[in-house]
Amino acid sequence: MASTLRSILAKAGPFIGLFLVIGLFAAPSETREYFLTYHNFKIIFTQTVIVSIGALGMTLIIVSGAIDLSVGSTVALTGVIAALLIQRGWGAAATTMAAIGVGGLVGLLNGSAVAGLRMPSFIITLGMLGIGRGTAKWLAENRTVNYDASPINSWMTTSDPSGYALPAGVWVALALAIATALALKKTVFGRHVFALGSNEAAARLCGVPTVRLQIVVFALAGCFFGLSGLFQLSRLRLGDPTVAVGLELDIIAAVIIGGASLNGGSGTVLGSIIGALIMSVLRNGSQQMGLPNYFQEIIIGLVIIVAVFLDRFRRGART
Repeated sequence: MASTLRSILAKAGPFIGLFLVIGLFAAPSETREYFLTYHNFKIIFTQTVIVSIGALGMTLIIVSGAIDLSVGSTVALTGVIAALLIQRGWGAAATTMAAIGVGGLVGLLNGSAVAGLRMPSFIITLGMLGIGRGTAKWLAENRTVNYDASPINSWMTTSDPSGYALPAGVWVALALAIATALALKKTVFGRHVFALGSNEAAARLCGVPTVRLQIVVFALAGCFFGLSGLFQLSRLRLGDPTVAVGLELDIIAAVIIGGASLNGGSGTVLGSIIGALIMSVLRNGSQQMGLPNYFQEIIIGLVIIVAVFLDRFRRGART
C-alpha cells in the first residue's frame, strides 16, 4: 500500500497538489465567481513567470545535488544593473544580455567556490545572498532606480489588459522550460547532471568532469536567475535593490513540490513548473480572500515543510 502511494506521489503528486489548491480557492463563495475565469488565470500565468524561470535554474542545481540561496539577491542585483544601463541609453537587447551575463557571473562565482574549494553550496550561496544584496544597494545608492520608457516594460503586460493574449514573458518561460527539459532528458549534459546528483564519487569514477560540471550548472542557473531579474524589472518598471527578498524560498518550494529531491539525482522541469503554478495560485487565491501578507508567508512556510516531508515519503525515508 505504502509503495503504491509513493509511486502515485512520484508520478502525479504535483498535478494532484495543483488541483487541490485550485479547488481550495474555487470553493469559497467570495472567490468562486472570479477565481476560475480566464482573466484570473492570465494573471496567475504572468505572476508565475519570475518563479518559473528561476525554478528552471534551481532544478538544475537541486538535481545536481546542491542548492542556491542567493536567488533573490541575484534577481535584485540584475534588476538594478539593468535599470542603470537603461538610464545610460542601452537598448533592450544589450540590457538583456548584460543582465543574463551578470546572473551568470554570480552563478560562476558560486559554482567555482562550491566545486573548486569543495565547500557546501548552502554556505557559499548564503554568503552570496548578502554580497549580492549589498552590491545591489551600493550600486543603486540605497534607493530605487528609475528610468525612461523601455521596450522591456512591455514584457510582462499586453497592449490590451482585458484581452486574451498572454504577455511575452509567459511564452519565454514556456520556451525555456521546453529547452531545459530537452537538455536534461536528451543530452549527455543532462545525464551527467543526474549522475552528479545521484552519486558524485561514482560519477567521477565514470569519467564525468564533476568539478567543471558543477561550475557550469551554477553558471547556467545564474543566467536563468538574471533573466528572472529582468522580468522583475519589467514588472516593477524600476530597479529596486530591496525586491525579491525570500524569492529563493518560493523557487525552492516550487522545485521540491514538483518532485525533485533535496538529496539530488531526481527532478523534472514539468514538475517544477507545476510547483511554480501552485505557489502563484496560493498567493493569488490568498489575495482574493483578503488574507494578509504574513498569513501568506505562513502558508508558504507550511507548504515547504509538507513538500520536504512528501519527498522523504516518496523515497521511503525513515526518521
